[in-house]
Amino acid sequence: MPRKARFCPAGYPVHIIQRGNNRQAIFTCDADTAAYAHWLNEGAERFGVGIHGWVFMTNHVHLLATPSHEDSLSRMMQYLGRLYVRQFNYAYTRSGTLFEGRFKTCIVQKNRYFLNCLRYIELNPVRAGMVKAPGDYRWSSYRAHAFGVAVRMWSPHQLYRELGNNKLQRQRAWRDFIGEAPDIETLAKIRRCANTGLVLGTESFRAQVQKLRT
Repeated sequence: MPRKARFCPAGYPVHIIQRGNNRQAIFTCDADTAAYAHWLNEGAERFGVGIHGWVFMTNHVHLLATPSHEDSLSRMMQYLGRLYVRQFNYAYTRSGTLFEGRFKTCIVQKNRYFLNCLRYIELNPVRAGMVKAPGDYRWSSYRAHAFGVAVRMWSPHQLYRELGNNKLQRQRAWRDFIGEAPDIETLAKIRRCANTGLVLGTESFRAQVQKLRT
């Protein structure tokens, strides 16, 4: 029986989590991560997905992206998974699955929730004790937002653009925002929604999304 299609309506940002099977590593070196980023960029361009934020950890990935069509995200992730797993298995003389089942998705409201989710994603390496500052970690969108580092797959969201009148103002505002202590309740809500697939936003926004399902 075919799987039920993902509900990812066009124009709504989605927090995506993809994990290694049994929490095994999906990246063992920078070359692996670069290959994943390459296929992600190709998939995003091919299927019409705006990639606003990301972090590539050792055994999992977080993305914040907006699809242009209802099936854009699923098609992008299928494309990415097929090509990356093939390359990974060939490189390490292995076979079989690499990722843990289906990737997780959570629709995110385009307001403060979006910005908090983006901050949550970029601070993953700091929370994991891998680096002291987010700028020390190469494989996230932080350097693009905070310092203007050019990344092909990066599609700055309108909410980020509204942080300042020019690039320097936006970069400074993002560094300041990242430096703020995150609200514990909001942090817990982001994690809960990400793991369960609940909509991340206000009750009225959840009701709005629910109407789209019917």
